[in-house]
Amino acid sequence: MKSFTDKVAVITGAGSGIGRALAIELAGRGARLALSDVDALRVAETVALCASAAGKADAKAYELDVADRDAVLANAEEVAADFGGANLVVNNAGVALGATVEEMTWNDYDWLMGINLGGVVNGTKAFLPQVIASGDGHIVNVSSVFGFIGVPTQSAYNAAKFAVRGFTEALRQEMLIARYPVAVSCVHPGGIKTNIARDARGGAEQDLDKAADGFEKIARTTPERAAQTIVRGIERGTPRILIGADAYVIDAIPRLLGSFYQRPLALLGRLGMRRVKK
Repeated sequence: MKSFTDKVAVITGAGSGIGRALAIELAGRGARLALSDVDALRVAETVALCASAAGKADAKAYELDVADRDAVLANAEEVAADFGGANLVVNNAGVALGATVEEMTWNDYDWLMGINLGGVVNGTKAFLPQVIASGDGHIVNVSSVFGFIGVPTQSAYNAAKFAVRGFTEALRQEMLIARYPVAVSCVHPGGIKTNIARDARGGAEQDLDKAADGFEKIARTTPERAAQTIVRGIERGTPRILIGADAYVIDAIPRLLGSFYQRPLALLGRLGMRRVKK
């Protein structure tokens, strides 16, 4: 996909963070935008920002819970009716959960998996026929650097992001085997300055606030820079899109150390937990 002019881009989680920045970036490149978020007010703001950035933008907001499969299927039909079908689908919506396996609740686990993995599968399955039919399609699924390594208190997030990576890599091979005109990319952001840590579940509110403060100190990449990196990856047809210098470092750790990375990471995790409790 070398040009985005008049291409229909579907972006989930477009109410803030990377989703919003990507919508604005694509609006400036002439794309037509079908933007969704569980927060109707946030995604409406994104549509307004797209119009401001592009002077004029063909964008529409949809309130959507990506964990609701029937709602996603209905949204695909709405997009087909409103725009004629999708060229580009970015399954970006995601949430965070900070808790050990022992401490996390079943409800929180199901909530995260429903959005971070179920949302990707639902969005891919619902829109894939449109993307194939477009003749110039691209599926972009957002994983994480936590799709490369396991991290203490992030078992549910790890499970979802590892799964997104595997799902996306299998999908890419299937598109190649079938010779469909569809590129497939998996995005692995490092620390991005978004509100995902502030909106996380798990643990006491005070602990979550401290963890969010710590995350914001180490998150070096802006959503705008992340969006530019994703767009460049789409233009190049890059299978694996890494965002931020930290993403490259974390990607290299298991390649170099194998499973031996886990002991020093556990030590750092123990020190981090002590600091949060203080």
